[in-house]
Amino acid sequence: MMAQIKILATYMRGGTSKGVFFRLQDLPEAAQAPGPVRDALLLRVIGSPDPYAKQIDGMGGATSSTSKTVILSKSSRPDHDVDYLFGQVSIDKPFVDWSGNCGNLSSAVGAFAISGGLVDASRVPRNGVAVVRIWQANIGKTIIAHIPITDGAVQETGDFELDGVTFPAAEVQLEFMDPAAEEEGAGGAMFPTGNLVDDLEVPGVGTLKATMINAGIPTIFVNADAIGYTGTELQEAINGDSKALAMFETIRAYGAVKMGLIGNLDEAATRQHTPKVAFVAPPKSYAASSGKQVAQGDIDLLVRALSMGKLHHAMMGTAAVAIGTAAAIPGTLVNLAAGGGERNAVRFGHPSGTLRVGAEAVQQDGQWSVTKAIMSRSARVLMEGWVRVPEEALKP
Repeated sequence: MMAQIKILATYMRGGTSKGVFFRLQDLPEAAQAPGPVRDALLLRVIGSPDPYAKQIDGMGGATSSTSKTVILSKSSRPDHDVDYLFGQVSIDKPFVDWSGNCGNLSSAVGAFAISGGLVDASRVPRNGVAVVRIWQANIGKTIIAHIPITDGAVQETGDFELDGVTFPAAEVQLEFMDPAAEEEGAGGAMFPTGNLVDDLEVPGVGTLKATMINAGIPTIFVNADAIGYTGTELQEAINGDSKALAMFETIRAYGAVKMGLIGNLDEAATRQHTPKVAFVAPPKSYAASSGKQVAQGDIDLLVRALSMGKLHHAMMGTAAVAIGTAAAIPGTLVNLAAGGGERNAVRFGHPSGTLRVGAEAVQQDGQWSVTKAIMSRSARVLMEGWVRVPEEALKP
């Protein structure tokens, strides 16, 4: 009989996602370095791969929003407090995707780092706001988290409401600094093709106008009406349609090649987390998944995005950064759907409601850059203690 091992862990909600958080020092020694042992361990923690797609024998919730892991450690980088590594765990396949960040879970990183002793105590006020400087190790970017502190402890409760999250909590403001992602093969350019709008040829679908941007996370934006949608769709309209999901995956694969993220179409299957695909439309009224009415006059545009092959129930935080960035740059499909012109903030409608994100864009020598994107989320500890996995989980 093989025993189970115990690993210190915390189960946290961050934004509209939740995942299992670890301190690097608490992982088994063989899993403290990147590689197959770490991946095998995290797969077993989450309960993947699962041919039933339910993750019953693990901590995952059988959606892209809940099949997530985070590893944090004290940062050795100047002017940073903590290093944040995010692993998106595949539900039905045996791999962990390390190619991008999770913007939603980013909102929980600062709180976990403070509670876990990873932030110098001198940087945490008795009452007020702690500024946690996060190094996002997947994409090599800085995130600044503003964490409310009461009586020396992280304040998690409050009256901040976030569409897609049932209960209110304390507001956490995030600043994604210089968010244009320096993806390998994309030359570090915000627009890797050099164009704000491209003609993307997708066999079986047609030639689509597309804005392909590296900001927050590599994202491919297309117009909703070009693929037969209105932009008001909820999850069931797409996730139950196998032909639609296949179409979006085809768009994603061909877009990834054009962005220089992969060399050939076959590589898309092992890079599920990035790029994202989203479709946009001008504002119109609709009923969100909760039944809440979203009025046309309350939003600038409609956006629906897919994550790990399914329509997201709300909006990925990193995709929100991409939306805010693209909206700030006149001429992109996102900007045009919002009415065009210059803007430094946008409120968009998603399946669960609305979200506001700001971005500061500047153009120099014909090249666009964004100094930062800003949004508010919330986070809360759901459970803390140990996760248990069979010893064999450390043998990939």
